[in-house]
Amino acid sequence: MPFINVKVIENVFTPEQTQQIVRGLTDAMVAIEGENMRPVTWCVVEEVKSGSWGIAGNPLSTEDVKALAKGGSA
Repeated sequence: MPFINVKVIENVFTPEQTQQIVRGLTDAMVAIEGENMRPVTWCVVEEVKSGSWGIAGNPLSTEDVKALAKGGSA
């Protein structure tokens, strides 16, 4: 039984976007493993507190991620 675990920084994605993540990643796994595995493919999206996630020793906030998504820098 596949288990997909996704971690994102809190308050970056809307509930609708989170549902899209679950559906899209489940569809991707099923495309690889076959449709019969859909009922047993689990997907969990976990939110990490803003500032508790870092890259290269630099903490990222919700605002940093939103700026990156708009084409800016963190």
